[in-house]
Amino acid sequence: MYIILAILMFGILIAAHEWGHFIAARLCGVTVHEFAIGMGPALWKKEGKKGTQFTIRALPIGGFCAMEGEEEESDDPHSLGNQGFWKKVLVFAAGAAMNFLVGVLILLALNCRATGFLVPVIQGGAPEFEAVNGVALEEGDVFYSINGSRVYLTSDIDLLLMLADRQPIDLVVLRDGEKVELKNLAVGTYTSPEGEPYEGYGFTRTAVVQEATLGQRLKYTWYNAIDFVRIVWYSLKMLVTGSAGVSDLSGPVGIVSTINEVGAQSVSVAAALENIAYFGAMIAVNLAVMNLLPIPALDGGHILFLVVSTVSERVFRRKIPMKYEAAINMVFFALLMGLMLFVTFNDVMKLVS
Repeated sequence: MYIILAILMFGILIAAHEWGHFIAARLCGVTVHEFAIGMGPALWKKEGKKGTQFTIRALPIGGFCAMEGEEEESDDPHSLGNQGFWKKVLVFAAGAAMNFLVGVLILLALNCRATGFLVPVIQGGAPEFEAVNGVALEEGDVFYSINGSRVYLTSDIDLLLMLADRQPIDLVVLRDGEKVELKNLAVGTYTSPEGEPYEGYGFTRTAVVQEATLGQRLKYTWYNAIDFVRIVWYSLKMLVTGSAGVSDLSGPVGIVSTINEVGAQSVSVAAALENIAYFGAMIAVNLAVMNLLPIPALDGGHILFLVVSTVSERVFRRKIPMKYEAAINMVFFALLMGLMLFVTFNDVMKLVS
């Protein structure tokens, strides 16, 4: 059942992405020839208003919104290529924006059921803490940031401390509504509440429950969405720096497997559905961020080419022919498909090993 839910979730996210492009194109007066969910042979088709053909295709691995003048020059005044700069940006960015909106709406729906939210606070400091660091921590201090990165959720503390890699940290806490900065806290030997020595930063933490008012629900929905965006950027940074490798990536097979595990390990069907929905929100935001990367064949790549072409036209009085963009997009699309096949193969090998 959970595998079916995972596949359905992918279908919804793909449909939302393409629907974003479709709605933006319609609003900007761009002719849309086909709005498709899936790839490959068409299983179902229907012609809608303004000549757009809506189709469902056999392979549930994507979708597309085919617009006039998207990949080639066109004299049609309703083609994408003949629209103004900001209309083009809107059409290209609308898919990612719709994915982000879907993620936010899922989080909001989940938070509407919450009775309270956990706020990470200081539980206490080791006896040696003030002598070592020259400043004291007080019970109830609220975590605000670590090394300049905001602490939105309780889980952020483990993530940010992991990224610090046991190096000195700059900690900011809120005390009676005022920010208190603690600079250059280093890992050292401290005494635990049980009287045992341990290596760490010299503080313990807990969480207090904050009442789930409408304002808190909206705030934590936004915090969670922004946190998802930040996790994507941290992941990309780890790939670039070599802290993580391509083998650590997961494709559709790995994600479906993870969703199935999340559902199977939940204590009830209701809890499983909530956990899968939360995971779906994370995937939605992830897709939004990844699609806006300035890489050819992605929406962000289209925006990048648009900016370069516009600058070229204004500075050199020459517009970059669309055929060059199409050729580069084709090459990068093949590279991305190759990466996807590698990741999928890697996911399958993890499952069978």
